[in-house]
Amino acid sequence: MRRLSFDIPMLMSFLTVLGMILATVGTWPPAEGLGVLRWPGLALAYGAGGLPASWTALSALWRQHILDIDLLMVVAAIAAAIVGAPFEGAVLLTLFSVSTTLEHQALGRARRAVEALMALRPETAFRKNADGAITEVPAAELAVGDVVILRPGARVPADGVILQGRGGIDEANITGESMPVSKEPGQQVFEATVNLDGILEVTIARTIGDSTIARMIRLVTEAQEAKAPSERFSAWFGQRYTVAVLLGAVLAFVVFYWLGRDWEPALYKAATLLVAASPCAIVISVPAAILSALSAAARGGVLFKGGGALEMLAAVDTFAFDKTGTLTNGRAEVTRIIALNGEDRRFLSLLAGLEAHSEHHIAAAIRREAVIHGIEPAQVMDVSSRPSAGIVGRDGTGPVWAGNSYLAKEMDASTDRAEFRELEENAQTVVYLGRGSTVLGAVSVADEARASSAPALAALRAGGVRRIFMMTGDRRPVALRIGAELGLDPDEIHAEMLPQDKVRRVAELAERGKVAFVGDGVNDAAALARADVGIAMGAAGSDVALQAADVALLSEDMKKLADAHRLARRTAAIIRQNLTVAIGAMLVLVTSGLFFDLPLPLAVVGHEGGTVLVVLNGLRLLSDRIRRNADEAISRSSGCGAPKPIRASTENINGRQAGMKHRVLRK
Repeated sequence: MRRLSFDIPMLMSFLTVLGMILATVGTWPPAEGLGVLRWPGLALAYGAGGLPASWTALSALWRQHILDIDLLMVVAAIAAAIVGAPFEGAVLLTLFSVSTTLEHQALGRARRAVEALMALRPETAFRKNADGAITEVPAAELAVGDVVILRPGARVPADGVILQGRGGIDEANITGESMPVSKEPGQQVFEATVNLDGILEVTIARTIGDSTIARMIRLVTEAQEAKAPSERFSAWFGQRYTVAVLLGAVLAFVVFYWLGRDWEPALYKAATLLVAASPCAIVISVPAAILSALSAAARGGVLFKGGGALEMLAAVDTFAFDKTGTLTNGRAEVTRIIALNGEDRRFLSLLAGLEAHSEHHIAAAIRREAVIHGIEPAQVMDVSSRPSAGIVGRDGTGPVWAGNSYLAKEMDASTDRAEFRELEENAQTVVYLGRGSTVLGAVSVADEARASSAPALAALRAGGVRRIFMMTGDRRPVALRIGAELGLDPDEIHAEMLPQDKVRRVAELAERGKVAFVGDGVNDAAALARADVGIAMGAAGSDVALQAADVALLSEDMKKLADAHRLARRTAAIIRQNLTVAIGAMLVLVTSGLFFDLPLPLAVVGHEGGTVLVVLNGLRLLSDRIRRNADEAISRSSGCGAPKPIRASTENINGRQAGMKHRVLRK
């Protein structure tokens, strides 16, 4: 059962409401003898509601030389009491106290939304000692280099790297990614993520004080403290407008008194105008939306470095993307296998046996393909490399080689076949396997577009983005192939670019509108800095990426980018709504106060109601769909006991369709 807690503002609001109830009962007693409650009730309402606001206002005036809006409400209430309307003043203080408490609670909810992730941190971990013994220790005692054992259903106690074991990890807490991610030795795991299956040995890379979650919270806290331009303007406006309202109220009293009203009605009129013209709703309308959006985005795996980045992203109409590792997976994958004898598995086994002796990224792609299909590499000996050509060796049958067309020519092997020409025409890297002058087959290897890239680009266009460009250092045929898969026109594709070329092109685009550049946060640091909004892709665990960009996408799901852009535009729309409502309500109340006999209680209700309305409207952003996956994950992880292990193979967990994308291996 959740424990209820009362802070001081909440307690004072409760006492103010209690005093208001007593004053109401004492003013209109349903029975004899209750009139004695009127003055104690009014005293309690004025004391509990007015003293905290007065202290806040006077402290701000004394320490910061800032005229706080709270002072307007206190002055208005005192003025009402002086002119013989203490009940109306008590109503003002009561509604002001309640609305202020609601605002603080609401904005506190926005700030606490990210901190809730800390509750997912496991309290203990199973540490493997040097002698092989496993002991349960507090997670806070883990040090860099410690080895921990993760059983199915366990949460990762701190950021680390897998030493042994394979399995699926639910990373929705960190990245907002709804699907589990397959992990293998050498890959990172993040604190508070859930090991779904398999037993993993993990070496700790960061202590919990420097974990990904801890850095997320620090970054979001800094972002919330870094005021957006609209926030700074509203604060600047609020300070000066408050002074204007006080002076205006004094002037209104003088004018009404000069026009022939008694001093009491004139003072009552001035107090009403003081409440009606108060800019509370205007000042709170922007931060309520900004804080909610920042919290929702962080829970969804998108970190903004401040409200300014959020506002700027809403204005972006041009996106420029790095290709490798951003729009594409960033690593080579086997896309097709052609075994001339029809025995794909034997062909891949021999090829993997050769490439087992190479550290080239293409060789790594071939080895991964063999692992995906459970194929053991053949035994190949006497292996030597041919620079820029391939690799040669010998198996039980005789000499064998693998490489490009240059190596095939060196071996007097003909690659003039229709199947091979088709591979070459697809702007992919082709690796031939042969014995002597006989070609046994070939594989094509390519860095393929992310499955989420095309839908994300389509969503950006649908969300109002006018121009999308891809920038890469790759050859143009390769860039055109990837661009065609993503729905980009040839004139939207820029190939064979150096880093300085990207910076120059981003600068040219920035002259015609607001531009965002999306890259990996390391190699594209200069372009990220030059753009109006720099967005780092797949930045979980990367300090460099978090420092280089204005926005960090913690996962590699490109749809998060479209969600972030949509959230930014929605935030801008809600801010416009809030300002329209706040300014409109104030104009109506001020007009009614000047030219009509607007009662003070009605001015109070209109003022405080408008303030609460804009806060609640801003809080709608907390439930934005960008954070739904993370919330579902938190709900799963926060249940009683450990999550139920999901028994699935590595292939199924990560959707490893590579073995099924283009072909089915034959025996």
